[in-house]
Amino acid sequence: MAAVPLDWYLILAGLLFAIGTVGVLVSRNAIVILMAIELMLNAVNLTFVAFSHYMGKNDGQVLVFLVMTVAAAEAAVGLAIILNIFRTRESVNIDDINLMKW
Repeated sequence: MAAVPLDWYLILAGLLFAIGTVGVLVSRNAIVILMAIELMLNAVNLTFVAFSHYMGKNDGQVLVFLVMTVAAAEAAVGLAIILNIFRTRESVNIDDINLMKW
């Protein structure tokens, strides 16, 4: 069975990161933006695991657990903030959210 080349993993990670970047820049829904950020973090995780495997070390896989922890905290805090904003503004559209007061 042939091994998958490192280039394929990096191309896939680059595509996932690009899709996530486009999702952050184009979307106006706060939940979709959080999902796009999660996609970008998973692309970075794929890169860490790919390089870790091909270099024969476990350092990248340890970093993946750190990134997953940060992503879980970001998702929990981000969704709590979005839920609170939805309760007050009744919208998750980022154009409708203006919490800064003069």
